Amino acid sequence: MMNINLPLETQRLILRDLTKSDWQGVHNYASDPEVVRYLPFGPNTEEDTKSFLQKEIKAQRQQLRQHFTLAMTLKDDKQFIGTCRISITNPEKLEGDIGYCIGKEFWGQGYATEAARKLLNFGFQQLNLHRIFATSDPKNTLSMRILVKIGMRQEGYLREYEWVKGEWRDSLLYAILEREWIQMQIRDVE
Repeated sequence: MMNINLPLETQRLILRDLTKSDWQGVHNYASDPEVVRYLPFGPNTEEDTKSFLQKEIKAQRQQLRQHFTLAMTLKDDKQFIGTCRISITNPEKLEGDIGYCIGKEFWGQGYATEAARKLLNFGFQQLNLHRIFATSDPKNTLSMRILVKIGMRQEGYLREYEWVKGEWRDSLLYAILEREWIQMQIRDVE
């Protein structure tokens, strides 16, 4: 049985479970064509966003919770800036994946990197994962830079991996192992 401690805090962010009151914040980024350009969803209608929130809030109540979509809020003023998520994709292999999405007015300030690092910490320390991966559209250079910054390595190029917005899209596969993450923590302390 996992002992899950939420919310998560970073230097500038609070990562907490989504609530119904986050609807407008989610809709602001999820309805922006530029923000969701490389993502499998969006631009969202109001109905899409409401449906997403209902599904995520329902997932919070699962007895053996394996999916965590968290609101990213600024620590100073609690402003909603986006979401990040970690999911246990294969419990037997102790494997999970991460993702993140923030409003474009918050791009380039290191928030996604900060949140993604915290997701790795949560995944390895609280969820007891062995391997965490992420995928990125090869054209999404900003996301790929974040994945490299947090210590992930590119493991593969998945050709025509998913059908997104009317076309087959490639994906790059990035991952980090628990032992690599531990080694990074030791280096950061030295």
